Amino acid sequence: MAVIPPFLINSIFHHKFDKVIKGKKILLCVTGSIAAYKSILLLRLLIKNGAEVKVIMTEGAKDFVTPLNFSTLSKNKVLTSLFDEETWANHAILGRWADAMLIAPASCNTISKMANGICDNLLLAVYLSSKCPVLIAPAMDEDMWHHPATRKNIEILKENGSQFLPVNTGELASGLSGEGRMAEPEEIVTYLEGFFSKTRDLKGKKALVTAGPTHEAIDPVRFIGNNSSGKMGIALAEELSQRGAAVKLVLGPSQMKVDEKIKTKRVISAEEMYAECIKEFQSFDIIIMAAAVADFTPENKSNKKIKKENGQFSLQLVQTKDILLQAGKLKSDKQTLIGFALETNNEKENALKKLAKKNADLIVLNSLNDAGAGFGFDTNKITIFDKNHKEYTFPPKTKKEVAFDIVNTIIQYRNE
Repeated sequence: MAVIPPFLINSIFHHKFDKVIKGKKILLCVTGSIAAYKSILLLRLLIKNGAEVKVIMTEGAKDFVTPLNFSTLSKNKVLTSLFDEETWANHAILGRWADAMLIAPASCNTISKMANGICDNLLLAVYLSSKCPVLIAPAMDEDMWHHPATRKNIEILKENGSQFLPVNTGELASGLSGEGRMAEPEEIVTYLEGFFSKTRDLKGKKALVTAGPTHEAIDPVRFIGNNSSGKMGIALAEELSQRGAAVKLVLGPSQMKVDEKIKTKRVISAEEMYAECIKEFQSFDIIIMAAAVADFTPENKSNKKIKKENGQFSLQLVQTKDILLQAGKLKSDKQTLIGFALETNNEKENALKKLAKKNADLIVLNSLNDAGAGFGFDTNKITIFDKNHKEYTFPPKTKKEVAFDIVNTIIQYRNE
């Protein structure tokens, strides 16, 4: 068995935390890694701070630590077998019982199985039926951590909604030094506190979000539109909801699914989106205009399918109503308005002009010149400008992570 360093024990039990995790139900999952010894200290720290913890161990984890350690500290039976008569009936409800599923350490093998939907042990069965947030603290050798297969698996899990805790750099089980060490127990608890705290950031607030494209009908079968999927706006609506806000999502034509907790109004045209946004506008605290609304719509729309005649067809277009501009005119000092600017040239200059012209509080700049940004991608790269002349730049991230950054910036702006 691994020996717990005295300095780590001293660090754990002299570290002070807020009581944010008190009363939280945490499913601690331990996989086969030498870092499993840290999970004993992590469990002790969670219990000390008032969490209710149940532990799942893989067979590989038992090569490094014993179930007795965890059952003694948690005062709950440690669950290890998928086919145990008592645990088989429970695997579907464990993820519903927990406020968070914390996999620490998460081995390279377990991460791979999770990403590929493999279900050959209790931990994986719980993960695949889980309804709670999933937090992953990886632990592996540096070469494994940086291998393209591992990076791909991590991106899949992130896109599926799992959150990864940062790894540390230092001495590894291989004897080498580099990235891949599991975060220390006190770091994990701090992360958990931040995770649970953020859910209260916007409690009592109401948010309006627009997402997706609009389709401007030419005739019953043809339309003017764009390639927006709605992923960014939906990710923002879900992030706001997770932080406690009551969210209304106005979603243009999109095949994306939306969390049922979010009040969603599906629309087709720019006119419909405008009407839905302006209605009850003053009741919202935060308004995020993330939709790719068509700038023009056909002046005349045919009630019948237009037939090909003479090989030519002329279409007269008129401007649609500018939803962001109207929102800027209507907003009060207590409301925060956020717009998006998708640019191909003079990006910063054009974004700042839009910020001022539309009377927005913040503008989120996307450049189509950035790899992995724009319509249809699962990733995005943004820069945020606010009307107080502050600029916030971020590296390329998944759209779920980008939504987290945008909401953080909004909260920071509102608190200034």
